[in-house]
Amino acid sequence: MDSDSEVERILHGTGRPPSSYGSMRSDEEEEEDFERDSPITSNEPTGLQLIRHHYPETVLTQGTQQTKQQDACIIYTRNEEVVEDENREEEEEEEGEEYDRINSPVPPPPVEDGDQMDPEEAQSGILHSELGMPHVFKNIMGVLSGLSEEDMGNLKIRLSREEKLFKLEELFQWDLLNLVDKMIEVLGHECALKQSIMGLDSIKKITEARDLENKCKRVLLRFQLKQHILRRFRVIYEGVPRPGKQQLLDTVYVQPQISRRPGNGIHLAPGDGVGSIFLDVKDLLRLTKASGEPVRTLVTTGVAGIGMSVVAARFSMDWAEDAANKDIQFVIPLSLESLWSLQKFQLPPTKMMSIMEVIEHYYQGFSDAGYLEDLNCRFLILMDSFDYYLDTLDWKNTPVLSDSHTPAHLDVLIVNLIRGKLLPSARIWILGRQAAVSTIPPELIDVVTDIHGFSDEMKDDYLSKRFQDKELSDSIVSHYKRSPALIALCQQPFVCWLAATAFERCFRYQGYGIQPPRLTPFYIHVMVIQTNRKLQRYRGQSENHLKWSQDDIHTLLNLGKLALAMVEKQVWVFSQQDIKEHKLDMKEITVFSGLCIELHSLDTTKRKQFSFLHRTFQEFMAAVYVFAVFHLEGRVPLPEAGSWPRAKLPRIAESPRSAADLLRGAVRATMGSPHLDMVLRFLCGIMSRGSHNHMLRVRLFQAPQPALSKPEKAQQLLEREVESAPADRRANLQECLREMVQEDE
Repeated sequence: MDSDSEVERILHGTGRPPSSYGSMRSDEEEEEDFERDSPITSNEPTGLQLIRHHYPETVLTQGTQQTKQQDACIIYTRNEEVVEDENREEEEEEEGEEYDRINSPVPPPPVEDGDQMDPEEAQSGILHSELGMPHVFKNIMGVLSGLSEEDMGNLKIRLSREEKLFKLEELFQWDLLNLVDKMIEVLGHECALKQSIMGLDSIKKITEARDLENKCKRVLLRFQLKQHILRRFRVIYEGVPRPGKQQLLDTVYVQPQISRRPGNGIHLAPGDGVGSIFLDVKDLLRLTKASGEPVRTLVTTGVAGIGMSVVAARFSMDWAEDAANKDIQFVIPLSLESLWSLQKFQLPPTKMMSIMEVIEHYYQGFSDAGYLEDLNCRFLILMDSFDYYLDTLDWKNTPVLSDSHTPAHLDVLIVNLIRGKLLPSARIWILGRQAAVSTIPPELIDVVTDIHGFSDEMKDDYLSKRFQDKELSDSIVSHYKRSPALIALCQQPFVCWLAATAFERCFRYQGYGIQPPRLTPFYIHVMVIQTNRKLQRYRGQSENHLKWSQDDIHTLLNLGKLALAMVEKQVWVFSQQDIKEHKLDMKEITVFSGLCIELHSLDTTKRKQFSFLHRTFQEFMAAVYVFAVFHLEGRVPLPEAGSWPRAKLPRIAESPRSAADLLRGAVRATMGSPHLDMVLRFLCGIMSRGSHNHMLRVRLFQAPQPALSKPEKAQQLLEREVESAPADRRANLQECLREMVQEDE
């Protein structure tokens, strides 16, 4: 029998029941139904046991049962059903097209972007027919059926070498139908397709390999994109990337709290109770607008270190692993950080690109595939790190661009993507800091969600998952809970990581953990790491050559001056006017610094308001300013602190500042001002030799300057203050003493 007859016999059921994976439709009908959807299963090994008869044929799998449609007829080949269905096959074969209509697994109606989709139905994987298992099965069968017996033998030998799940003796017992059926069952249809193509290449069947590639282009493109995403996001680097210090995302990921933004126009600060139902990251694209229509443009905001990029990575991984959102054909991450780098450092000033060229630059294979321009193509463009794109986007005057192959400046492409002019069938998901995404016109945004960080249970879960040593993880969890301020700050996953890293190191020291943890080193680390990240991401400095400029130092000190002014007024929210009065740049503070946030409001008539990451962080920055002013000018910028005329002070190089003088003035200022208690505590922590000498002094003061002198006298002074202080002031002074003398982090 020739190969064409063999394919016809297999695909049309002559002489043997059809495979549970194969579509019985003719080539012409498959081409006509190009845009219809069909179910798929996971690319991971299914673990499903085929029910077979005495001869090695596929009859029924659980996958078939799951995808059975109301109008479809599944053929059984056991007991009386075998005879009945074979007779029915003979009768319907004479009816030609009617046979195909009745016995094919009928795809469900196509899901248009405007259609409402049940969440469970969406998660089950309603997908384009060319991406489904029947399409892949049919084309693998059609190509492999033309191979000679020798070629098939070589193909099986290669498969046994590449995939250890297949034993060579078993492979040679299987016929073609059974082989393809088992490959798809074990490997998943996408991997089975890839193995078939590589196998054809290995036995020099180049024409057949290219033929199979051309027939299954969309599947291969999707598979290639999934593999790229898995390689890119499987490993997560926390803090400074170092060899051997990376973690698997699956190991450490804890989903933070995510809520849909309320519509009452109330300002929300970090840590405020939102009273919302929290969303699963898998369901973010299932949100609908107030009208009930599906969301096209979704915005997600959060403070620096809250885990936006990690959430985006988790979503992408879930899609690539077929764990969620299977109905989405393509998830295309386009980080605005990478687009900025492309625009600034890689492209010549006059070079322009089309949106398809941009996508092709990061993900090969899309340039000659028109799938993304198909109005029925359901796909996502994931625009993470929106605040890292430093060009100002002109939403009013940017020309309209609708041709995806027309070159333009990246600014024009980004604006028109979000407008919906370019690739209008795309879903757009934008993640960035509030001050950055608030520049997008609200009419272009369908829904806004906010990441609130970790709940108390999530903090414990995250800290526990990081360590295989349960005793160590339990010690770390109980230790951080001894500090209320640290509990609050650990709402940010970034600070949770910082606590895990520091405490893991500290618990190696004998006797560590008797005293509660000091706060000051954590806050210094947050300020230093966020400033270094700013230099890397917004200033283009390399990790090994980070240098704080005089402008960077002035920004931090002016920010500290603003923080101190707010503490003295006992307010925790500041305005654009406050930023201007303290000679600060709006974008520098609210976007780049990572130390402040814009408080969102749905009431556009209200003035923008801002705050520090946390109330205690505002108090810490105020203490940094007090310390720096004393170190540079010899005065304590606190009310009632007293001062020393600058003209009478000796030069720093000749006589370093006295720690006792700083402490004396600070204590004098705070004794009658309880709202300055935390400022004093952080100031005492900064005065400890490890903090100010090793962590701060070398960064805040560019010229070599000596450390504060006579720290032992400052300690003695503070001990006397503790003994003589009124009862209501003693507890805070004891904490100040501990911050100064305790030798740990």
